[in-house]
Amino acid sequence: MTSTETVPSTTHLTRERSDLLESLARHRFFLRFTVQGLTDEQAAARPTASALCLGGLIKHVAETEKMWMKFAVGGGQAMAGGGDAEVDWNSRFDMAPGDTLAGVLATYEEVARRTDELVATLDLDADHALPQAPWFEPGARWSVRRVVLHIIAETSQHAGHADIIRETLDGQKTMG
Repeated sequence: MTSTETVPSTTHLTRERSDLLESLARHRFFLRFTVQGLTDEQAAARPTASALCLGGLIKHVAETEKMWMKFAVGGGQAMAGGGDAEVDWNSRFDMAPGDTLAGVLATYEEVARRTDELVATLDLDADHALPQAPWFEPGARWSVRRVVLHIIAETSQHAGHADIIRETLDGQKTMG
């Protein structure tokens, strides 16, 4: 990370919480670093065979993080209350008309700030039943800890997608 990267203060946290937040901050940094210096048009471009664009990936990661933290706080019903049912799933990965990269990044930063506050204070052992969905095992429960680990994995996976898209777009590499 660069010296200007914002990392939550972890001096008052347990080692586990500090490790979780530092790992999440690192993967968020890689995702945000990938889009440095891009125009809104570049952030919306799809230079690979994938339908993904850089701005859309950041929107998706922010929305996913927000939804999972709603789950961590209030369970499956709280999670189901987010998102726009009228919006096609694939469009959640798009830069919509009027979206700007700066706006997408600002939203992500606000979501990240809220997540960090919650990870610092929630009982990591508290758990909730997952909502019914074909991709969840029936009757499964996830702890807040598992939710945070899932957010870290999701962020990391999409940071890798973003790196491929950026390299295809203009040859820049996040980690190389």
